Formats: sequence, C-alpha cells, structure tokens
Amino acid sequence: MPKEITLNHITKIEGHASLTLGIEKGKVTRCELGAVEGSRYFEGLVRGRHYYEAHEMTSRICGICSTAHVIAAINAIEDALKYKPTEQTRKLRILVSLGERIRSHATHLYFLALPDYVGYESALAMAKKYKPQLKNALSLMKVGNKIISTLGSRDLHFVSATVGGWLKLPSQEKIDELSKELESVREDAVKTCELFSSLKYPDFKSEGEYFSLVKKKEYAVIDGDFSSEKHKFKKKDYKKFLREYHEPYSTANFVVKNDHRYMVGTLPRINNNHKLLSKNARMLLRLSRIKIPSLNPYHHNIAQAIELVHCIDEAIKICKSLKIRDEPVQKPKVRAGTGIGVVEAPRGTLWHEYTLNDKGVITNANIITPTAQNLLNIQEDIRNFVPSIIKKRKKDIIMDIEKLIRSYDPCFSCSAHFLEVKWV
Repeated sequence: MPKEITLNHITKIEGHASLTLGIEKGKVTRCELGAVEGSRYFEGLVRGRHYYEAHEMTSRICGICSTAHVIAAINAIEDALKYKPTEQTRKLRILVSLGERIRSHATHLYFLALPDYVGYESALAMAKKYKPQLKNALSLMKVGNKIISTLGSRDLHFVSATVGGWLKLPSQEKIDELSKELESVREDAVKTCELFSSLKYPDFKSEGEYFSLVKKKEYAVIDGDFSSEKHKFKKKDYKKFLREYHEPYSTANFVVKNDHRYMVGTLPRINNNHKLLSKNARMLLRLSRIKIPSLNPYHHNIAQAIELVHCIDEAIKICKSLKIRDEPVQKPKVRAGTGIGVVEAPRGTLWHEYTLNDKGVITNANIITPTAQNLLNIQEDIRNFVPSIIKKRKKDIIMDIEKLIRSYDPCFSCSAHFLEVKWV
C-alpha cells in the first residue's frame, strides 16, 4: 500500500494539473488537486479596455471553449448596456455554441476518454483496431468545426459575433448546407452513444449538488437560471451563493456554493434537463446505463454521448427554422452599469461579469470557469474513491484516479501532456 502518490502531470486533459495523495492505514489523509498553469490575468487585462473588446480578448482564455467565452462576454456586456438581441442573433448564438459542444464532446470521448476503457495508452495506439470509431469521431468534429466556421468566419476564436448582432451573416444557402451535413452525421452520434453506454464504469457516487442552467421550455444553452434539485437562483444573485477561494497548491481558484462543493457539466445538465432533450436523445437515455438522477461522475461520458445526439437534433431544428435576413449590427447606447453573462460551455456553466463606466470602459471583471467550479468536487471524489481501490497495484490505482479526473473533462488550459508519476 503506497503512503503517498504524486501525479506531476495528468494526461489526456486540457492543460496542466497535478495530484498529491497522502495515505495512512487505508485512509486518505491528504488530497491536493491543483492546476499548475501560469497565471493568466485575463480579468486584469480587460480592465481599461472598451466594452466591445471584451469578447475578442477573453476568447483567448481557451481554444477548446473559445466560443463559450465569446458568447458569455457578449451577453454580459449587453446585459450591462440593457440591450436585448434579436431572435435571429439569439438563434445563431445557440447554433454556434452547439457546434462547439459537438466538436468538444467528440474530441473528449474518443481521444481522451475511450483509450482508458479499451486498454490503450492513446487514441493513436488504438487507431488500427478502432478505425471505424475514430472515423465517427472525425466526422463529428468536422461538422462541429463547420458550424463554427460557417457562422463565425473561422473555426477557432471566431470573429463574426459581436455586441449588438452579427458582423457577417451566413447565407441561407450555407445554413441549408449545414442542416444536410448534420443529418449525415446523426448516425455517427447514435453509434457513439451506443458505444459509451456499453462500457463498464466503476460504481461510485458523488454526493455534491448538480448544477446547470435551466429554462422552462428549452434545453438551456446560452441563458437561464442556475439550478440543482435543491436550489435555483437568478444570475444576478450568483455572488450571494458562489464564493471563490485560493489554495496554495493551485494556480486555479476553487469555487463553492454556500461553502459546499458542487458539480457542473454534462451530467448535471442531463439530470436537470432530461425532459427537454430531443426525442432521439431521450430514447437513448432510456436505453443507457444512466438512471436519472445519476450521481456517478463516470457517467459524464455517457451523458456527453447522449448530449451529442441532442445537439445535432437541436442544430438541425435551428437550421431549418432560420430564414436569414439582413440585420445591421446595433450599437447599444453606452451607459454605466454591471452585466452578467452565463452560458453552458461544453464542460459546464461559465460566468462572465463586467462593470462599465459611462464611457463604456471596463472597470472591473470576474470570470468563473466550469473547471474552477468542479475542482473541489473532483478533489473530494478522489478522496472518497481511493479507499475502495487502495489494495490494487500502483499502476491500477493511478489509472482509476485518472479515469475519474478525465470523466469530468477538465480544462486547465488547452493542451495535454504526458504523465510523470513519482512514488514516495
């Protein structure tokens, strides 16, 4: 039985993270999960900049979730300026967000999660045996990229969305093409769901609250109330309930709700919004291993696969409903105020808040990412899970811990690194 486990670099996640575990008599006495990224200071960088620069700058926080940061920042600025976008603009923002989610989920499921469950070190190592599955992944990623590039003029850090509308609208012909391409990959998404529902997952429960955005008549994507089974509050009240704090072993903040841990992400979204999934996604949910509400964090993978099907169905629905008309970008009247934008990024709820002076200059900013909100929950899940596997071999303990961490699909920045394990 190891007395201490140190994972200096956790593999197949976005960014850099480390884990230190102290173990005595089969119990975890020390559990420290921390980001080891350099500080990035985006909240400070946007201060003193004009309101229309916020989304352009904050999209660079993350390459994987850049679209979510763009939409959250724009929503926050429009909230501060008391501006309501048109229905066409809102639909385009939802559609581009769905494109990012399709791309992100396909990437995580096939290239980061699946190797763990089929006995390979990486997707490259399993490519020969699982060629059809990886083709499905690439098809899904391609259509996700196509949505973003069609609407945003490029597929990373897209540039067409802005405060007050859309700088370059897609043609109706391009929207119709997207609908056909989405139809062509629906079966790939269904196969993905069947594959991940067939895998064997550890039996484990995470007892924290499960939060996501909710709306009465739609599966929330770019707005809504922040809700769990026990509690719901408006975005304007988030500081009454959510608190950020710092641990010396991490460069990322931790976030608690009323001083207790909670979870955001695809599993909470499915738990809270399953009745609003598309018909196909609801059917696949019934056939899956998930029993609502699921408290098993390993079920994030199945939830992402189910949500893939929903996102494709919803994107097709939006494409068919859109009748693109010319809408010049509106310039809201500049005023002093504070605004909040909250969206569902692929990995969970993302918060942006900005305060403007009467010249439209940003004087204060606050950004809370999904991984910051999940960090304590992941750490405590590891603490509670390890005693049940402590009699396993060292390498098997590490693998089970990494599976748990990767199930959350954490995004510490935008890159993956190889694991170095130090046993003390």
